[in-house]
Amino acid sequence: MTTNLLEFDLEGLAAFCEKLGEKRFRATQLFRWIHQRGASDFDAMSDLAKALRDKLKGCARVEALPVISEHVSADGTVKWLFDVGDGNAVESVFIPEDDRGTLCISSQAGCAVGCRFCSTGHQGFSRNLTTGEIIAQLWFAEHALRKRLASDDRVISNVVMMGMGEPLQNYSALVPALRTMLDDHGYGLSRRRVTVSTSGVVPMMDRLAADCPVALAVSLHAPNDALRDNLVPLNRKYPLQELLAACNRYLAHAPRDFITFEYCMLDGVNDQPEHARQLIELVQPARGAGVRCKFNLIPFNPFPASGLHRSAPERVAAFAKALSDAGIVTTVRKTRGDDIDAACGQLAGDVKDRTRAAERMAKQRTIALKPVA
Repeated sequence: MTTNLLEFDLEGLAAFCEKLGEKRFRATQLFRWIHQRGASDFDAMSDLAKALRDKLKGCARVEALPVISEHVSADGTVKWLFDVGDGNAVESVFIPEDDRGTLCISSQAGCAVGCRFCSTGHQGFSRNLTTGEIIAQLWFAEHALRKRLASDDRVISNVVMMGMGEPLQNYSALVPALRTMLDDHGYGLSRRRVTVSTSGVVPMMDRLAADCPVALAVSLHAPNDALRDNLVPLNRKYPLQELLAACNRYLAHAPRDFITFEYCMLDGVNDQPEHARQLIELVQPARGAGVRCKFNLIPFNPFPASGLHRSAPERVAAFAKALSDAGIVTTVRKTRGDDIDAACGQLAGDVKDRTRAAERMAKQRTIALKPVA
């Protein structure tokens, strides 16, 4: 059984090469070929010794995830559905902007957190992705987009771990993937441009701050524990005061001087003036626990199983104004890719969507779909 080299950060690849009797600089060369040039054919790696190339062909491979489908939105957003085996699929979404290209990556097949407003949570949890499966999404997207654009320039400038799953519940696979994204011999992304989103796994927030601090986004969605218990069940284990304290500890190590709070706007549930007042009291130092933050208000993307509805635009605008007037930086997320079910909270859709994905995978296998190189 060969080893997929996408599983390794540079330190891991150096250890792998050492077992082959090779020096560290060979691992660095190999790492660059894989991640900077998108190479999967060892024979194409011209500055590697032929003896090493022959060794690699016998024990290693560079293999992306099989692509089940690709959808391109009218606004340029691209969504890929990847086969991760055993009837499971994960999605990645590329969002082009004038000044950046952002890739939203999945960390798990399904999710165990079960937030009420998230379609992935309604599917349940299947398994954690490996480091290689996380990085394979970036590896495929970056080099597929370069080919499409006929360019050698970097296409993806930002990565957000906001796809399917709770990244901090897959910590051992997440951190090597982050290190590969950040490594100058890999994708060379800035820590400020790599964001991990969490629903509030407090102990792992502390570990991330020590091991690999990147930008942090916290799925808040409620201004008090009673409401957040209902919307984000993890709050019952790590309530708001513990979560905000962890945010402040993280800020001592973070590449940005603020935490981004994600707040999904739900009609009649968390979008009333009193909710805005409670949020202000929660995050302003003079009133509550206090944390340097910005708010990203997210229009809810409905799906039938949720029983929830999107807040009216005027309600979202009034909510944003209340926060801004209190001196809190506040943005309203622009909905992208909703015509291909790629908008926030829509990843993988509901159970019917998951069934259709499994059916598509079965059909693809009957025609011997090969992994995309």
